[in-house]
Amino acid sequence: MDFTKKNVVVTGGASGIGKAIAAGIVKGGGHAIIVDLNLDAAKAACTELGNASAYRIDMGDSDNVRTVMAQVLQDLGQVHVLVNNAGIVSTKAFEDVDQAEWNRAVAINLTGVYTAISALYPSMKEKGYGRIVNISSVAGKRGGGLLGTSAYAATKAGVIGLTKAVAREGAPHGIACNCVCPSYTLTPMTAIMDEEKTKKVLSTIPLGRGAQPEEIANMVLFFASDLASFATGEISDCDGGVTMDG
Repeated sequence: MDFTKKNVVVTGGASGIGKAIAAGIVKGGGHAIIVDLNLDAAKAACTELGNASAYRIDMGDSDNVRTVMAQVLQDLGQVHVLVNNAGIVSTKAFEDVDQAEWNRAVAINLTGVYTAISALYPSMKEKGYGRIVNISSVAGKRGGGLLGTSAYAATKAGVIGLTKAVAREGAPHGIACNCVCPSYTLTPMTAIMDEEKTKKVLSTIPLGRGAQPEEIANMVLFFASDLASFATGEISDCDGGVTMDG
């Protein structure tokens, strides 16, 4: 997958799936722009990967998201690809989800995705080129049931709907928008699960194991590349067989 002369923003790119995506961008000859709440980790990832730059971002703060994206555009001139990977998990039962929990999940997982796209969309439209890849989850299709529960599932379902809407409106302007839905992946986010919960989750995955971050990244990188030149509005599962929908 060739990303030569492409600038690719990866939110939450300092660790886990995001870092694997950033690594794939650099391997493909592109410039990875890692935007993450943890600036030190983002800088460390840049040092490790090479052709990358780091910015601190708070995906739950819309004003900050717009400011950072504007700075990236000012610094680099054009963003060819946006990968919305950053997110948080909410594991509380529905009856235990208070307003603060709900608002935080929505702010980061859904509003943050909208805001990042909104901040870069006009530039992509002007250039006549853009690739947007959003990371949702099987939870957005199943209503939770693995790690994330109601608030998480609702935000990830929203990402799916937003992906289709942006794809429909962006297509005439050369902007493609696709979505990848992972299941249980071996990242710092899922490391919080105890052994019993992990076994329960793995029992629902036909392949019988969790994904390595690179396995999810491979599908994201496909949609981010020009290999997917005729794909837009696609909601693709990368879940070890959990969903198997048509």
